Amino acid sequence: MIRQFFQTKSLDRILSDSENSEHKLKRVLGSVDLVALGIGAIIGSGIFATVGTAVAGDAMRPGAGPAIIISFILTAVACAFCGLCYAEFASLVPISGSAYTYSYATLGELVAWIIGWDLIIEYAVGNVAVAIAWSAYFHQLCSGLGWNIPAWLAVDYRSAAQAASTVAQSGGHLDPSISLFYSAWIDHPTILGIPIIFNFLGVVIVMLITWLLVIGIKESARANNIMVAIKILILFFFIYSGWKFVKTENWSPFMPNGFPGVWVGASLIFFAYIGFDAISTVAEECKRPARDLPIGIFGSLIVCTIIYVLVAGVLTGMVPWNKLGVADPLAAAFAYVGADVSAGIVALGAVISMTAVLLVFQMGQPRIFFSMSRDGLLPKYFAKVHPKYQTPHVTTIWTGVIVAAVSGFANINEIVELTNIGTLFAFVLVCIGVIILRYREPDRPRGFKTPLVPWIPILGILSCVYLMLGLPWVTWWRFFGWLLVGIIFYLAYGYKNSKLRTKAIQDK
Repeated sequence: MIRQFFQTKSLDRILSDSENSEHKLKRVLGSVDLVALGIGAIIGSGIFATVGTAVAGDAMRPGAGPAIIISFILTAVACAFCGLCYAEFASLVPISGSAYTYSYATLGELVAWIIGWDLIIEYAVGNVAVAIAWSAYFHQLCSGLGWNIPAWLAVDYRSAAQAASTVAQSGGHLDPSISLFYSAWIDHPTILGIPIIFNFLGVVIVMLITWLLVIGIKESARANNIMVAIKILILFFFIYSGWKFVKTENWSPFMPNGFPGVWVGASLIFFAYIGFDAISTVAEECKRPARDLPIGIFGSLIVCTIIYVLVAGVLTGMVPWNKLGVADPLAAAFAYVGADVSAGIVALGAVISMTAVLLVFQMGQPRIFFSMSRDGLLPKYFAKVHPKYQTPHVTTIWTGVIVAAVSGFANINEIVELTNIGTLFAFVLVCIGVIILRYREPDRPRGFKTPLVPWIPILGILSCVYLMLGLPWVTWWRFFGWLLVGIIFYLAYGYKNSKLRTKAIQDK
């Protein structure tokens, strides 16, 4: 029985199963679409929101300060090691499913299930965090335009209650970073004595994105391309307009909390890089996967790293590093120097950026469920393809409903950390898989080959583990709890219904 848990699915069978016309997706995406999808997934709430905490730190962890630039570079290097491994697998196995599919081919069914379950943390749970951040920026943008949306429709109950407690403990002092949450607590209505506070804005945007994704992959890619172009323009606007407010003394000390601060900053800022691997989830809808997938992965990583370093340099030069621990640091930086119009433009950019992230992540998760269902590890119902739009509409709708429901009530801080550890764990398994497959099938044609194997994958593994160790232990316990629940699900359904296991029994 133990041996059956680690039975692998051959690459030839993975490829042949994908050609089944009943479960086949349309190949319509090119290299430009893939680079744009990567940028769309990467540039979002990480740079517009999480960077503030990474720079300033909090009561429990030191911030990187101006050395956040080094944090970005360290994280980019770790992602580059993993990106090389993803590029090889994506060109070798151009199938929906990302790390789940790669693990099935190299590490066995149980590990594949674990990684598929783990990827829910990256895509679905990560999208919850993005939807929450989107709501805050959208509310700020509407307020700047004079549109009055009640704060209790833009935040979750727990964050509002925490804000009220913080204000009470500080003797009535209201920190600008929690003003939205405090407003929700002050103004919320009640029904039968029950306070009504939920993130209605987050629910609406997730459901709109879900509808767009059901209509078609090409239509979704076009919408993403437009949003990517706009948000790059706005980030360059931030760099250009903010440069004249830079004071070099704000960069001193450059590393106020030493390398521990840089380490913590890199662990937190990793959220800003989550998404380049989402490109691999649409491999089955790519015209020329062997060529275009590596271009998409590395093109998006290079572009985003350059933009991140420039933005981080200007941001920490505009505002003292210890004043950036707010939910909207880029807009707050312009507000700090009195450029309110520019702050409004940046808020618009944040809304557009996070909409693109929601689109790409919401595109990735259903395709992982789709692949797992096609393998029998989830009910066959989830592998249905829309007869008109040729999209995995069932898993897209289910993902949208669940993400929307959780977005209405979840707290962003804990979700970001859980998303980071889940993604890093997936990266580790992909790196291990490249080493195993090079040993097991060295002569199989590869459209892209990771250089210096096994050293590059080993560096990827060590980099990811290093970043994981920078996360708090409570995040590790939540992660292990999540994996335990996943294993229970596998034993209850996946193990019994696996097509790979069923075929092995029939062949005996």
